[in-house]
Amino acid sequence: MLAQIAIGLVILLHVGFFVLESILWTKPAGRRIFGLSPELAAGSASLALNQGVYNLFLAAGLIWGCVSGAFAVKVFFLSCVVVAGIVGGITAKRTILIIQALPGAIALLLVWLGR
Repeated sequence: MLAQIAIGLVILLHVGFFVLESILWTKPAGRRIFGLSPELAAGSASLALNQGVYNLFLAAGLIWGCVSGAFAVKVFFLSCVVVAGIVGGITAKRTILIIQALPGAIALLLVWLGR
């Protein structure tokens, strides 16, 4: 049960990342959250859209894992979340380690412990 709640949180985070990156990126709220100038937001909007769609696919995979109950599906997609968070933390912003990788790692640990 605790693992499902943790996965639910990770799903919500990734749907939120999708909204921020794919819908709000060039809007005032998105620019404020990411600290972007209007010019930088406009110039990077297609990259942000692509990144947002990847986050939505991670959420969809986790939903699939929860609905099917398939251990391997949950482990795969949570592992993808953790790796993406580590890469983002190294290449983009260190806080991604806390915002994305840590919740994914906690959920992954809970899935393993609940097996």
